[in-house]
Amino acid sequence: MNATPSLIVALDFDSDVSARSLVNRLAPGSCRLKVGKELFVRAGPSLVREWADAGWDVFLDLKFHDIPNTVASACRAAADLGVWMVNVHALGGPAMLAAARAAVDETPARRPLLTAVTVLTSHDETTLQAIGLQGTPAEAVGRLAALATRAGLDGVVCSPQEAALVRDHCGESFRRITPGVRPVGAALDDQRRIKTPAFAIAAGATDLVVGRPITRSADPAGAVEMILDEMRVTAGE
Repeated sequence: MNATPSLIVALDFDSDVSARSLVNRLAPGSCRLKVGKELFVRAGPSLVREWADAGWDVFLDLKFHDIPNTVASACRAAADLGVWMVNVHALGGPAMLAAARAAVDETPARRPLLTAVTVLTSHDETTLQAIGLQGTPAEAVGRLAALATRAGLDGVVCSPQEAALVRDHCGESFRRITPGVRPVGAALDDQRRIKTPAFAIAAGATDLVVGRPITRSADPAGAVEMILDEMRVTAGE
């Protein structure tokens, strides 16, 4: 694992044209790409394979959550695309997580990282109670991260606020992928539990996901470099 956390750009676009336009302004070595539900549904797996074949590390962020057999099949399909990382939802439970782990381990060539979503960064204690989860977001993250660890996953997606908790409970080698990262002065949009890149790194994040501050910038490559500079300084490089 790199000493400095990696930067993952969230490609939250509604068309492959817009997504390609942004990616063409970035360099593969500077960051990684996250493809989520909207772009995947609109553009399909061919776009993911195109970027993977071009040398990009692609995080396929579809949060698979279904019966174990269905999730296992989806994970195999994702691995066949050549993605760097794929995720499932920890709320699927131990059997589903174990099935996903077994499916990814069957990948004959490059095995993608398998991570689990814990609690979405749009949630707070009130919204968790509304869906029947008791306690604070941190408590829920701790429980779900423990499930992922026992199933042998490579890490979890969590808020920067819970990165230290996950590191302390699951170990230094267990990845902590943190969305909800915003540089100082950026708009909050629909995120609630957000922090700056410096906070996320200090808290123990291994991978930072940043979307709109980069994708809506007039100079995306410059925005990437600015965030990387903050990450390097915080990491002491």
